[in-house]
Amino acid sequence: MRRASPGDLVLSYANQEIRYVGRVTEFAFTAPKPEEFGNAGVYWNREGWLLPVYWVPLIPAIRPKTLIGALGRHLPTRYSPIHPMTGNGNQKAYLAQIPQAAFDVIVASAVFDQIALARGGSNSLSFEVVSELLDDVAERSIALDLALDDTVRRSVVMARRGQGVFRSNVERIERSCRLTGVTNPSLLIASHIKPWRNCSSADERLDGHNGLLLTPDADLLFDRGFISFSNDGGILVSQRVDHADMRRLGFEHLVHKQFGFAEAPMPWGSAGLNEGQRWYMEHHRAEVFIT
Repeated sequence: MRRASPGDLVLSYANQEIRYVGRVTEFAFTAPKPEEFGNAGVYWNREGWLLPVYWVPLIPAIRPKTLIGALGRHLPTRYSPIHPMTGNGNQKAYLAQIPQAAFDVIVASAVFDQIALARGGSNSLSFEVVSELLDDVAERSIALDLALDDTVRRSVVMARRGQGVFRSNVERIERSCRLTGVTNPSLLIASHIKPWRNCSSADERLDGHNGLLLTPDADLLFDRGFISFSNDGGILVSQRVDHADMRRLGFEHLVHKQFGFAEAPMPWGSAGLNEGQRWYMEHHRAEVFIT
C-alpha cells in the first residue's frame, strides 16, 4: 500500500471479474476504519491505510480465468493476486504489484475512458479534501460522545485546527519551528504529531507532547508525511520528495542521502524530543512518514 505512488494504475478485482481501472491520486495515508464497514473486519486494527484512487469502468468486465493462457506467464511468482495456473483470485492479496505486460493482457480486449482516468480526482481526491472529510467524520463522533463534557468537547474540536487548549499545551513545550527556526507565534501552526483524526481519545488530541510548532509549509510537509524527526531532533526527509521542490521551498539545508532519507542537524541547534514527543513521533515515523 505504501509503495503505491500518484499516477500508478490499479485494477479492481472482485467476484472473479476485473470491472474497473483506477489511477492512484495520492500517497497512502493512515485513517480510521470507515464507519460504513460496520461489523466487517471486526478484528482489524482501528487504524489502517487509505489509498485515494480514481476509478473508471472497464468495458466489458474481464474474467482473468478466460485469459489465463496468455496472462499466467506474466504474473508474479510470489504474492500474485491471480493464480497463474487456475486464474483464481488470491484471497490474501489485498493490493499486489503486477508487471506492465500483465496489465496490457488484461485491458487489451476492453476499453476505458483514458482521458477521464488521467484527469479525474485531482480536486476531489486530494490529500487535503480526503483528510478534511475524515476529520469531519471524527468530529461528528466527538459531538455524539456523551462521555465528554461540553468544555472538553469544544477543546477537542478546536484542537482539530491547532487552536485553543491544544495550542497552549504545545507552546509550553515548543518555542519555534523545528524546520525553519521561525519563532513568531503568528507564523506558526500547532500541528499534531499523531494525526487528530487517528487519536483514540480526547487526551491524545489535547496532549501538548503530541504537537509541534511549524510554519505552514513545514506543517504541510510534516502532515503529509514528507518529513519527520528523529529522537535527537534531526530532520528525516522522504525519498519521495522531489529535490528541486525542496530547493524551491527554500530547504536547501536538508541533505538527501543515498539510502532514501535525510537526517540533517538544524543550523540553530534544534533540541531533541522529550519522552512524550518521542512516543508520538515513533507513531509518525512508522505510520505517517513516507520512506
